[in-house]
Amino acid sequence: MSSSPPHILLVDDDTSLLRLLTIRLESANYRVSTATSGTAALKQLQGEPVHLLISDLRMDGMDGMALFAEVQQRYPGLPVIIMSAHGTIPEAVSAAQQGVFGFLTKPIEKHQLIDSIENALTHSHHHLSDSWRADIITNSKSMEQLLDQAKMAAQSDVNILITGPSGTGKEVLARAVHRASPRSDKPFVAINCGALPEQLLESELFGHIKGAFTGAVKNHTGLFRSAEGGTLFLDEIGDMPLALQVKLLRALQERQVRALGSLESVPINVRIISATHRDLDEAMESGDFREDLYYRLNVVNFSLPPLDERSEDIPALVQHILASKRDQRNGFVKGIAPEALALLCEAHWPGNIRQLVNVVEQTIALTTTPIIGVALVKQALANRAPEFPSFNEARAHFESGYLQKVLAITNGSVSQAAKLAQRNRTDFYKLLAKYEIDPAIFKKQ
Repeated sequence: MSSSPPHILLVDDDTSLLRLLTIRLESANYRVSTATSGTAALKQLQGEPVHLLISDLRMDGMDGMALFAEVQQRYPGLPVIIMSAHGTIPEAVSAAQQGVFGFLTKPIEKHQLIDSIENALTHSHHHLSDSWRADIITNSKSMEQLLDQAKMAAQSDVNILITGPSGTGKEVLARAVHRASPRSDKPFVAINCGALPEQLLESELFGHIKGAFTGAVKNHTGLFRSAEGGTLFLDEIGDMPLALQVKLLRALQERQVRALGSLESVPINVRIISATHRDLDEAMESGDFREDLYYRLNVVNFSLPPLDERSEDIPALVQHILASKRDQRNGFVKGIAPEALALLCEAHWPGNIRQLVNVVEQTIALTTTPIIGVALVKQALANRAPEFPSFNEARAHFESGYLQKVLAITNGSVSQAAKLAQRNRTDFYKLLAKYEIDPAIFKKQ
């Protein structure tokens, strides 16, 4: 079990039954909240996380199945047990077909109740220790829901795609999913698909044999085989070259890889988690990302929100950063002033968590007092250097500017601009569509 007891929400319009069940469950070391209607239960669910909901079937207003339908839509993955004083086999079958985890008939025996609860919590994976998510600091309700779903997805072998802006912690989430999975005792291997040229990336992923290309002086296993039995994390998958996307798709379909220069394919057993800050729907429309590969990778999708959308997490993140850097300067820095923390909470964070870490580390390095003050935080926020663009961001900026220049030179003539750029017209039109550039605005009136 995790360090904190499972939190169960009981819903019944019979207050005496609620009291009885609460006493039973609290004596069994469960944490219990109660609600006397479906509407009240939904309000409670908007607060702190609940691991299991147990509801009466027949209630005035919203009945148990209507409540279940709302819960299923708003909180997918939260198991629900239905109780009924008039339970029938057809009702139980109907509830099970709709996704209700269990169906109990009143009067409910204590051991039957506890067994059903334990089975439901095991199904929702609450039995896992919280250590799998220790690196993810959050007080956000939306993040807690995302983590609950991530914990469930970790138990299967489905491929996962993590999306979100740079600096939101996509690799941190990927490592957490690996730790929560049955593959946790096997390797977690990560590679940034946008950081290497195509041939080197292909060699890193699939391996090569000696003499496969200039500089291949010895055999190289490749990351797919290095991650055997574990998880391969493909960061910035949206930046992978198209030619290599074809080979990756084949490897995922056939569950085997072939090293560069080799004629032999080797079976693989790896779980793929990929991540990107790019909009892959746009990339598919522009022809930069294969649709068949997208659906192979995006079996389950987790979208990490920017820090500006989870500002309630900033105090906890700041305290975590301070604690992790406590050894710096021989423990001189003890904390941060409330007013200074308020400034950080109100600031805009285009670089997300990565940028927050940078600002807090700067204040730790420069403070002359054990408590970081307002003035130093203001200075760090004012001195924030703009985020240094990635290679792909810089390339996109150059390409967009270049296209506009050649169109200006040729007065908006696409054929002349393509000729000047030494590209065929089809490719040139694709580039214009990619950057949403209209040639007509460059034509002289």
